[in-house]
Amino acid sequence: MIQNNTKEMQQAYSLSGTFALALRLVVGWTYFSAFWRRLILENKLNPDEAGYIGEKFNHFLPNALGIKPIIEYLVSNPESLWWAMVAFTIIEGIVGLLIMLGFFTRLMSLGVLGLATGILLGSGWLGTTCLDEWQIGILGMATGFTLLFTGGGKYSIDNYWLAKKPVANTKWFSWVASGILPIGEKKLNLIVISGSAVILFMTLFTNQYFHNGVWGPLHNKSVKPIVEISDATLNNEGLVFTVFRTEGADVYGSFLIGITLKDQDGKIVLQQDGDKLSKFPLLNIENSYVAKVKPGKHSLVIPLGSKAKLRIKDESIVNLRKGDYELILTDISGITWSERITF
Repeated sequence: MIQNNTKEMQQAYSLSGTFALALRLVVGWTYFSAFWRRLILENKLNPDEAGYIGEKFNHFLPNALGIKPIIEYLVSNPESLWWAMVAFTIIEGIVGLLIMLGFFTRLMSLGVLGLATGILLGSGWLGTTCLDEWQIGILGMATGFTLLFTGGGKYSIDNYWLAKKPVANTKWFSWVASGILPIGEKKLNLIVISGSAVILFMTLFTNQYFHNGVWGPLHNKSVKPIVEISDATLNNEGLVFTVFRTEGADVYGSFLIGITLKDQDGKIVLQQDGDKLSKFPLLNIENSYVAKVKPGKHSLVIPLGSKAKLRIKDESIVNLRKGDYELILTDISGITWSERITF
């Protein structure tokens, strides 16, 4: 009787793993393809080339949930960031390939769960046309959790090793690969319902936190750029202020075509247009992170997540009278941002 029950359990686990084959292959390629794109198709781990993955990682910073201090530390320390991106890419490659092959499926499913959670918390707010990164993260979490229980099924390397009796009779293989989980039915049901509830909570919570997707007016932080101005000071030697781009599309920067300073009567004291900003001196830009504010062809380019202190020295600022001034930044889209300065 016990032997029959064991055989039925083996068949049930094998079938569940087999039914999840499409999930295993797709989620595996999702992560392995990141490794493939960054190292085989192109070299995106070179900090000196366009498309460096560290700059993409910098885009996560402004609205990351819970892990913002970690991201800020890495993007503020380029060498540590490079090592982190290399490690992350290798882990994605290993997890993705082995989950596709069905080798140590349960252990790799934990890798999928961890990677997906990181993506969700870091970049779940990104997506210009829909909730791209949020969907990738939350579906990755659900898939990783599912594969943790199903194992690899018939079409997996795990299944080959399960046929070998010395391996099949070891509990550790069931925990890290495939086969019957050595957990009682009641406890297993409790783990499944509890884990599913946690993932559903994460789904609803992050959907609301990032996008107001559960109630309230929907919002998308990837649609239009927002540049925050801080630490603005004015003296007879020049104008100094910090810009930090916190929202907008991650695939291109905010193109600053105007910096204007007005006095309390509304008179323009300083005016720099796109042509002048395209020649902004690099020595007067102090970047904080790997995503850098820099002059472009027709404007000053502010990538998503970049933060920099700008210094402007101009004859028009010399011998200014005391009073209140307004600093206005103008984006190529027509959006403006302003900050009051007391001199």
